[in-house]
Amino acid sequence: MLNTDIPVFQPRLEVISRDQALAIHSGALEILSQTGIKMQHPEVRQMLLDNGCIPGEGQWVKIPEQPVEKALASVPKKFILFDQMGNKAMDLSGDNFYYGTGSDTTFTRDLDTGVRRNTRLQDTANFARLVDGLPNISFAMSMSNPQDVPIEEIYVHNFAALVQNTNKPLVFLADNKNDLAKIYDLACAVAGGPDALRDRPFLLNYSEAISPLRFPAHVMDRLVFCAEKAIPICLPSGANAGGGAPVTLAGAMALGIAENLAGLVIHQMIAPGAPFLFAPNVSILDMKSSVVSYGCPEWSLTQAAMAKMRDEIYGIPVWAFAGATDSKVMDAQAGGESMFSIATAMLARCNLMHDAGYLEYGNTSCMEMVAMANEFIGLCRSFLRGIPVDADNLALEAIERVGKGEDGQIFLTDPHTFAHYRTAHFIPLLLDRKRWDTWLKNGKMDLYKRCNRHVRQILETHQPIPKPQSVLDEFKQILPGLT
Repeated sequence: MLNTDIPVFQPRLEVISRDQALAIHSGALEILSQTGIKMQHPEVRQMLLDNGCIPGEGQWVKIPEQPVEKALASVPKKFILFDQMGNKAMDLSGDNFYYGTGSDTTFTRDLDTGVRRNTRLQDTANFARLVDGLPNISFAMSMSNPQDVPIEEIYVHNFAALVQNTNKPLVFLADNKNDLAKIYDLACAVAGGPDALRDRPFLLNYSEAISPLRFPAHVMDRLVFCAEKAIPICLPSGANAGGGAPVTLAGAMALGIAENLAGLVIHQMIAPGAPFLFAPNVSILDMKSSVVSYGCPEWSLTQAAMAKMRDEIYGIPVWAFAGATDSKVMDAQAGGESMFSIATAMLARCNLMHDAGYLEYGNTSCMEMVAMANEFIGLCRSFLRGIPVDADNLALEAIERVGKGEDGQIFLTDPHTFAHYRTAHFIPLLLDRKRWDTWLKNGKMDLYKRCNRHVRQILETHQPIPKPQSVLDEFKQILPGLT
């Protein structure tokens, strides 16, 4: 008799062993305890010294293992990001994974002309509305560094544009504690007050330390603010192999993890139990071009290793990237590099992947790239589901019906096919499987043109649920001049 209780085997990628993970972790602890960090925020430095850390020369502080272990014990092993209407949206725990866009690019590929141009605030709004209409893109970031708003208020205007054009969770940036405070006030208006935002956070702050081992005061101001307000945060650094970190991947990972552990220690000293996303970004500095690569295999390799270290040591959800490229246009290189990072991040079970839609190593955003990433994520999800094996999926009755039927009969018209075809296979929206004559009749469109058409359709027809007028009025009080 057929066993119908067979669990589905889901493919998984592992790139390091437990022993390797422990060795990298030990290296990070040694960096903190022997080399230390340069803490440029006087109050935070004093807090570290008051809690068992060791003073070094000048602004340097050495962090022994005990504060690290204490922070790892208090930090939540999971947390939830809600959408802006208060519904659970992203359960950042275990093997769960979510993809989203990236942040402040200088340029974008114009949807109408295809020309690379400086970004404007309307681009932030358009990317947010696109994300709102794509089922496989779970959160939005600004995707632009708009040139048409005051430079000191770029991040506040970006945040306002995001919340007016999507109801999905947001990952946001801030420059200092002043604009962070304004963003917090805007978020409270959306959520219904500070308590509601604390209970159902829909936003996560992205801040960066500076590799190697530098923690500027303004970065610490943001970390302190988010810890005190229980705003989820990640704190990557610039531990890119050959630039801000050793050229070898193990050394770069050890440094990036040490910097993240230092941030975690400070964060949990301020507010034990506040949500923190572990985020050692470890790409490479390309030795020919001196750019930090978004298409290299090494970044995918190091973040897959981080997922293993989460499972073996830290237990904290991890930050990652996917869906980006070093190519200057959306071409075969862009497709190959973005698909590689999407697939490997999913197979490794990284938790939160950003940067879908980046061209030119993060300098340029591209709406068609976001649409293509949405399609690739759906394709990879279908692969990850594996092959269910039970009585219904083995289809023995259907085989008997069709097998004993008339010569030439196939399964296309069998009831089993009608019952299962929508869920048994991946059904592409943008990837082309048409016959040659149909493809010619439909205009011989390549993937870029199909993505462009799909983006246009979403921007023309998709309307996110609007914010109440009372919220918009409060926005104008917080940010005078908001349109």
